[in-house]
Amino acid sequence: MTDSGNLEILSTRSGFNSAVRHIKKTMEIAGSAGNLGDIIYELDDDELTSNKIGLLLRMLLVDKLGYKTASINLHDTVKDLTALSKEFSKWSGIDLVAAYYHPELGLLIANPKVAEELAGFGDMRKRELLVIYAGLQGKETNETCQKAAEIALRLFEGSKIAAPAGAAKGKFTPKKVSKPKKEAEPKPVKAKTASRGKSAAKGKTAAQQAPVKKPAVVQSSGGGAKKMTPRYAIVVQNELFHNGNVEAWKRIIASYKAKHPNLEVFIYYERERILDINSLFKWGKVKHGTAIEIAVAGDEIQDVAKLQRYLTQGASQMFEAFLRGPVNSVLKLF
Repeated sequence: MTDSGNLEILSTRSGFNSAVRHIKKTMEIAGSAGNLGDIIYELDDDELTSNKIGLLLRMLLVDKLGYKTASINLHDTVKDLTALSKEFSKWSGIDLVAAYYHPELGLLIANPKVAEELAGFGDMRKRELLVIYAGLQGKETNETCQKAAEIALRLFEGSKIAAPAGAAKGKFTPKKVSKPKKEAEPKPVKAKTASRGKSAAKGKTAAQQAPVKKPAVVQSSGGGAKKMTPRYAIVVQNELFHNGNVEAWKRIIASYKAKHPNLEVFIYYERERILDINSLFKWGKVKHGTAIEIAVAGDEIQDVAKLQRYLTQGASQMFEAFLRGPVNSVLKLF
């Protein structure tokens, strides 16, 4: 029965094909020499999802190569990753891989000696899980590897502590990494509407014309480039963020997702992520002048400024404009 349960994924054609692709990808990565974080970063493969990355860490680093591990739920937010990468780059005697469980983007991994990869973690948040793998890429690991993993965690926590003895001499120096170039999709040619554009620009408010902050590049679960915008505050202009405002937000976000299915909209209130928008109404705490934060994640982020404008209107007394039409219909806002 146990064997049958483990092989259940092979009972369907799609499951079998998925397993075969994963096995082929695992063998390809296993045959590549170097740091696992570097390899996955350079592959930039969208099929390497968070779950599959977790399998690779266990199978290749722990089972096959015998890497030592240390883990912690961070006691505070980690922001200065550049200084950490400079410190880890000196540890040429130990190979390191960092795995961080991002609350929205899933499992992210990086070679902590490479600033570009480590920066992909963004701000590492309090209470989230961080795991450090330390080894010698095929050679038998020793006590120094275990100490290196534990000390690396303490450095992430902000402690000032020296590298373990023997970690500074070896062949595991950071290398320059680069992603494969992807062919750019041709942009559609737009008809010239100069006069219309000028009149439209005059009608916009200063807030609508304000430039949108550049999204921060975040490494996706598959090692590929994924962007996540900063958190934008939407100030509630209605006396209370009631059920009508909630329904308006649902329809606005559904419209945005229909136009951009590969993008994800995240909502935060009092620094906590909101998984159910209805809870904002049920709490009864979201009143006039209170800020609800949003962020958008994915590749090729678009229409964020327009999304902000619609959500601002949806949080005001003018929310009813988004409740027109059939209940199950999707508004064409974007």
